[in-house]
Amino acid sequence: MNKKLKWSIITIAGAGLIGWGIWTQMPKPNEELAEADKVMSGTSRVKRVLNINAVIVKPQTLTDEIPIIGSLIPDEEVDLSFETSGKITEINFQEGTVVQKGQLLAKVNDRPLQAQLQRLVSQLKLAEDRVFRQDALLKRDAVSQEAYEQVKTDLATLNADIESVEAQIEQTELRAPFDGIIGLRQVSVGSYASPTTVVAKLTKTSPLKVEFSVSERYASMIQKGTNLTFTLEGSLNTYHAQVYARESSIDPNTHTLTIRALYPNESGFIMPGRYVSISLKKQEYENALAIPSEAIVPEMGKDKVYLYRSGKAEPVEIIAGIRTDALVQVKQGLSAGDTVIVSGTQQLRTGMDVTIDHIVSMDNTQSAQ
Repeated sequence: MNKKLKWSIITIAGAGLIGWGIWTQMPKPNEELAEADKVMSGTSRVKRVLNINAVIVKPQTLTDEIPIIGSLIPDEEVDLSFETSGKITEINFQEGTVVQKGQLLAKVNDRPLQAQLQRLVSQLKLAEDRVFRQDALLKRDAVSQEAYEQVKTDLATLNADIESVEAQIEQTELRAPFDGIIGLRQVSVGSYASPTTVVAKLTKTSPLKVEFSVSERYASMIQKGTNLTFTLEGSLNTYHAQVYARESSIDPNTHTLTIRALYPNESGFIMPGRYVSISLKKQEYENALAIPSEAIVPEMGKDKVYLYRSGKAEPVEIIAGIRTDALVQVKQGLSAGDTVIVSGTQQLRTGMDVTIDHIVSMDNTQSAQ
């Protein structure tokens, strides 16, 4: 091989190596990316369909109510104590039981008073006989009018003394002033009691009073006989009461009016002292159109909802009215029979394809708060 041919082969081989090196450094097509692009381009040609829940708008009754927090207080309640001082000799009640009006509950020592009463009563017969004899003598002019008046005065004084001692004996007896439930006793037999000593608390729980306050702007709408409902924490029951009295004036500090209603509590199951959630009816709207609050989409200071129409979502602007815990009254923008979308409202767009999974039912009557 001559020298010229040798260098030609070396040149060609070097050029080939350089070209191969340049080719290896050039970007290659990504087959996986290309495949993904094909899939995405195919998906983009498929229209997106959103599964939603909806309600059918129907006329119903909505009640506009004022939510108020009140409390239950007993019809009557008193701290029982003696009217006089002395050592307690009797306790005639069991704690937590029902007692009747006039029932003897406790007693302090009255032996000195009983002895005094016995002495006065023993003199009563003699005093009455003196008046009888003096009256007979007066009719025969055997005694003076003054002597007759004196024995009458002595008899009247004796009767007054007897009544006074009997009244003092009554003060040693503690009797129930009304029917009720007596609480825990605070004294024992043998302890010394005074008018400031509380023996026990007596409470009348049937009926119960519902006490609450309302703003001055609602004062005129609540009159004697106004009906209301209330609920208790931990109970699903609704209780009914009726206003029987109002305070004579509005509190100048809080600008509220204190009101009381009566709840019969015939079973005596509900105890006083509990807080209650009161619903006071302001106005009732018949044949109102209402939708769940989650269906409303606020936008630029306005409210709109999406209607289901022929498989598509169509926005409609509405004017809302009163609100309840779950519903909103629609004054304008909807008609009975419209199908309103209540789920996925933030994903909806005008004309988007939708399919209904579930038609949500609504109660016939709702109360606004």
